[in-house]
Amino acid sequence: MSMIANESVKVVDCTIRDGGLINKWKFSDEMVSAVFSAIAASGADFFEIGYRASEKLFDPKEFGSWRFSRDDVLRKVIAKKPDSIKLGVMVDIGRVETDDFLPKDESVVDFVRVATYLKDVRKAVELANLVKGRGYESFINIMAISTVNSYDLSEGLKEIEAETDATAVSIVDSYGSLYPDDVKHLVDIFCKSLKTKKIGFHGHNNQQLAFANTIEAVQCGATFCDATVNGIGRGAGNCPIELLLAWLKNPRYNIEPVLKAIQDVFVDLREKEIEWGYLIPYMITGMLNEHPRTAIALRSSDKKDHYADFYRQLTTPECFK
Repeated sequence: MSMIANESVKVVDCTIRDGGLINKWKFSDEMVSAVFSAIAASGADFFEIGYRASEKLFDPKEFGSWRFSRDDVLRKVIAKKPDSIKLGVMVDIGRVETDDFLPKDESVVDFVRVATYLKDVRKAVELANLVKGRGYESFINIMAISTVNSYDLSEGLKEIEAETDATAVSIVDSYGSLYPDDVKHLVDIFCKSLKTKKIGFHGHNNQQLAFANTIEAVQCGATFCDATVNGIGRGAGNCPIELLLAWLKNPRYNIEPVLKAIQDVFVDLREKEIEWGYLIPYMITGMLNEHPRTAIALRSSDKKDHYADFYRQLTTPECFK
């Protein structure tokens, strides 16, 4: 790939948002501030700090601040935001209410990403239009994309194209089941259906392909790449941002602040507090194109390393009734 092509790529950090799926977003303010500072210093383009969710639907006593990402908390933790990076949140359909969004000129949030399953595209369009109407840049992420057929996907994308002003629509490999050939096929579908919107990619590392699949997506036309520090994220985690920044070879990016954050924060975090990364149970759910919830449950049990038994349970469940 040429350097000119690399210049068009935008890096979206979702360390806190996706990493929070492991520990109910119970990261300290100091840790989040340190990660933001590192990502801003790295030159990354977007920082997705967490979810925006209704406190009427989720108990704040059970979840950390980044499940809600309220503006008053963001103002305190992100004391100074450089103009070079945009700050945003993700929303799930049905888990946020219209009054959870201030007008943009009263908020520190720059962008909102709407996470949706393909069956809920109509609801995603409405929510993306709502946040756009409040002044935010809008995006749509299509989750569990490995479970949908090409025709339905094309039709859903055409609706997004016709009915929203979203900046980009992202392919989300929620189960970590895609291979590079699958990614190429999906990007081709997106390119044919989306004429005025950019294409993004969010990979999970169940089969150690998150980085390779991100490269494939970019080489096929995607320009918005999701990544996280040290690959942190639910289950097997995500594409590591340090690998992505190094590969892009764009002079505006600097991996040293990310490496400093890994040595200062993430080494102890993984060794002492929470687990993520490639492990056999996540490989198994990835290759079977299944949600990682069963692998996550296994890793919390006293049989966490019983890999063959786990594989048999998923592939021959009738033998375990």
